[in-house]
Amino acid sequence: MAGNNPSPTEYIQHHLQNLTFGYHPEHGWSMAHSALEAREMGFWALHLDTMGWSIAMGALFIWLFRKAGRMATTGVPSGLQNAVEMVVEFIENLVRSAFHGRNPIIAPLALTLFVWILLMNTLKIIPVDYFPELFIRLGVDYMKIVPTTDPNATLGMALGVFCLIIYYSIKVKGAGGFAKELSLTPFNHWALIPFNLVLEIIGLLVKPLGLGLRLFGNMFAGEVIFILIALLPFWAIWLLDVPWAIFHILVVTLQAFIFTVLSIVYLSAAHEHH
Repeated sequence: MAGNNPSPTEYIQHHLQNLTFGYHPEHGWSMAHSALEAREMGFWALHLDTMGWSIAMGALFIWLFRKAGRMATTGVPSGLQNAVEMVVEFIENLVRSAFHGRNPIIAPLALTLFVWILLMNTLKIIPVDYFPELFIRLGVDYMKIVPTTDPNATLGMALGVFCLIIYYSIKVKGAGGFAKELSLTPFNHWALIPFNLVLEIIGLLVKPLGLGLRLFGNMFAGEVIFILIALLPFWAIWLLDVPWAIFHILVVTLQAFIFTVLSIVYLSAAHEHH
């Protein structure tokens, strides 16, 4: 952080800056020591904190569910087994109601998306100063621990879902059927094919953008509010931070749910024949 007593602007900029590694025109391959250096590294720079924490939450998801599976019993279940069974049953019912095709991949995908995003979002509940200050003492300038406040992470997941949408649209309908759907919907007339293509391609591209930016926008806005609250006097922090954190428990769950539901709906549409 800039100095021992940073200004509010420096404090906010520090907490919103990712730990960035990339190629700098002057310093070569190195870590960015400021937001300016991070921007100068360009598009191919890596946000190491986003990658690290998202991988860590994915590993935690696998470990928890594997542990629950190994401990599963027909007798009195443990708390972890109950929680995992509730999540699995919830996703199973969600897929049955929203997905109208036949594909054994959709339910595991929906489960992975929901739990993974939920775990990443939940990191927001940790006080905003805890990890940045800890890593500064370890010699690391920046540390953003909530991957979903980085558009690279949310758009990356959305792009993965989009690739599946295209893949299953072509697999189920055939390349010709998918092309016909784009060119003859919503108006089934050859003279309106250019108009249909514009509408359908825009609608297709909006899906991953909507998925990624919705999740990023809600999580980033919540993070900014936590940072602004941290700048207030001590009594105001306790007065505002705790209610906002409790409210955000609903937000982090809701955003994971929305991303998962929309992914299922989009993939269901990719399996439908018009």
